[in-house]
Amino acid sequence: MSQIPSLRQIQQTRTLIDPYVVETPVWHWRSREISDVIGLETEVWLKLELFQHTGTFKPRGALRVMLDLDAAALARGVTAVSAGNHAIAVAYAARQLGTTAKVVMISSANPARVAACRAYGAEVELIEGVHQAFERVKQIEAEEGRIAIHPFEGPLTALGTATVGLEFCRQVPDLDAVIVPIGGGGLCAGIATAVKLLQPRCQVFGVEPEGAKSMYLSLQAGSPQTIDRVQTIADSLGAPYALPYSFELCRRAVDEVVLISDDEMRRAMGLIFRGLKLAVEPAGAAATATLAGPLLERLRGQRVGLIVCGSNIDAESFAKLVR
Repeated sequence: MSQIPSLRQIQQTRTLIDPYVVETPVWHWRSREISDVIGLETEVWLKLELFQHTGTFKPRGALRVMLDLDAAALARGVTAVSAGNHAIAVAYAARQLGTTAKVVMISSANPARVAACRAYGAEVELIEGVHQAFERVKQIEAEEGRIAIHPFEGPLTALGTATVGLEFCRQVPDLDAVIVPIGGGGLCAGIATAVKLLQPRCQVFGVEPEGAKSMYLSLQAGSPQTIDRVQTIADSLGAPYALPYSFELCRRAVDEVVLISDDEMRRAMGLIFRGLKLAVEPAGAAATATLAGPLLERLRGQRVGLIVCGSNIDAESFAKLVR
C-alpha cells in the first residue's frame, strides 16, 4: 500500500488546512442522563465535530486533497458523490479555494443538505441509487475535466481525517478507548492511525450500522468487500463498499469493528438531545450508541472518547427519527 501517514505528515496537514477549519471542542460528558445509562465509573469525552465548518469532519479531507491540486486542475473545478455531508464539504472547500463544484447527491438525500450545497455555490445533480451516482461522477470527470474528490479513499483524505485524532489526543490524554463511526472508512482510518501514533495503548473501535457493514465484512474476509444493499437510517454511514487504502489503514490500526442497529442509534440520538441539548444525525450518535450498547460492559470503568462526527439534519427529520 501507499505510505502509512506519519505523525509529522499529520501535523503538517493540520497546519496546511488551519485557515479553513476550526479545532473542534471536546466535552467531558458527566450529566445524569449519560451516567444513568453507562454508570458513574466510565468517563466519557465527546469530540464534537458537528461544530466544524459545514457541520461535519468532512472539510478536513476534502481540503487536504484540493490543496494538493495544481492551479490548472483547481481552475477546472471539482466533482463529488455523496448522501450529503461530503458534497457540502466539497462545495465549501471549492468556495474557499476559489473554484467551482458540481456534486452528485442521492435523490433521497435530506433536503437541508441539498440546500446547504447550493448555498455554498455548488451545482447539484440528484441521482437515484448509490452505484448510479458514482457512475455519474465518473462521467462528469471525463466530460468536463473536473477532479473527483472521493468521499473517503486515499492517502490525502486520511491525512485530513487524521487531524481529528491529532486534536483529540492532545485535548484528552490517556484514553483507554476511542469509538469512531465508519461509512467508507476514511474517518476511522485517519483517526485510528493518529491515535495509535500518539496514544498507542488506546483501543480503537469502529462502528457500522447492521445494514451497511462493508468494513466489518471486509475485515472478516481480509480484503475490501462490496455489499448489495445499504439499508440504514444513517445515510452518512451508507458506503456500498470498502476500498484498499482505507481498508488497509483500518486493518492495521482498528482493534475491532462493532455493529449497531438503527434503533440503538435512535435511542442514542434521544440521549444526546436530553443530555447535551444537541440534535445530531444518526451517524453522529453512532459512537454513543455503541458505548451504551454492545461495548457497555467491556469499557466499564475506562476513559472513553466518542467521535460525534457531525450533524446535518433538519428539525422535522430529527423529530421523526427519535419519536
